[in-house]
Amino acid sequence: MLYASDPKRSPVYLGIQTPADERVGVLVYPFTANHRLIKNRPADEHRMQIRYGGEASWKDDHPLGRDIAGIDTTLIVGIHLEAGLLIGLDPSLYDPLPMGISIEFKEANVSAADASGWHVFERDNITGRKRANPRAASGLETVVMFKPDRLLDYVRLERTASDFALDPALRFVAANEAASPRPDSDHTFTSTHDLETQFEMTSSEILTMISKANRLSTAVKGGVAEFHLGKQLTSDNTSIARVVPLDKDGLHDFDVTMATGEHVRVECKNASPKKYANGDIKVEVQKTRATQNDPAGRLYRIDQFDVVAACLKGPTGSWSFRYRRTSLLAEDQRHPGRIAPLQRVTDDWATTLKGAL
Repeated sequence: MLYASDPKRSPVYLGIQTPADERVGVLVYPFTANHRLIKNRPADEHRMQIRYGGEASWKDDHPLGRDIAGIDTTLIVGIHLEAGLLIGLDPSLYDPLPMGISIEFKEANVSAADASGWHVFERDNITGRKRANPRAASGLETVVMFKPDRLLDYVRLERTASDFALDPALRFVAANEAASPRPDSDHTFTSTHDLETQFEMTSSEILTMISKANRLSTAVKGGVAEFHLGKQLTSDNTSIARVVPLDKDGLHDFDVTMATGEHVRVECKNASPKKYANGDIKVEVQKTRATQNDPAGRLYRIDQFDVVAACLKGPTGSWSFRYRRTSLLAEDQRHPGRIAPLQRVTDDWATTLKGAL
């Protein structure tokens, strides 16, 4: 620790020197977390209290301090002295700071963090008396609970999450990937991705390039939809036994084994942001590239895969999916045995893969 600012004023600024002689700046908003028995509350409930000063000042806005140069990293952490743990919240969801609220979590989370040193969990982020809408659009926020010796790993995670503006779902994935300390965590502190080194471009330059190139952007959107679909399928531990993502030309996107033993081939497609006149969602189910001298080359065969999963991010703003068996899709009138390129996503489409089957 090279420097720590006055602990009576938030944020607390920390100047840290790593073993690799790199210097890191952190803006920390620390809050108290504890375990106290409260009447009419669960006995296994712990809480982190977001409050500074007297209640009179809570009526004012308290925007988070951020480094506009993007060098110093802003953290919101609960300090649970009894448990010897830190609780990291997503700063993008708590700006401005909502003074006077409590963040509850369970004894099971504390035990898991104590056992492994790093525990990631989702917490309901619902509306309340003071807030008409949940902070996170999905209604869930990602929380990371960790031991003090993982602080630099958490700073690294938060810097990456801030640089890429990760939503709670992607933050959850990134936090889980950070559960195991990086081999170089004692020797370097960097969030440089392999692609940045390979392309000799910054992450911002790569993302700008993608956003300006229509074909690149379309390809990335397809990959992102597949990522969210894979996460949804994998989370269904009740009806799905195994999910295998495929990345081969000419093949569907996922091989799925249901709990019943049934094998299902799933193809992921992005629904159009523009709906039909009657409000039905539109999804294009055809290949990106045509086959030379084959007028039906872009059209899928009905038996090419078993289920289409339509990603509804475009028309609804939500990473949700609707599923439909290919045998029930509209057939192309000009080419029997082929799926029509445009399909209507109606109430007949299922909300789960099991429902579609």
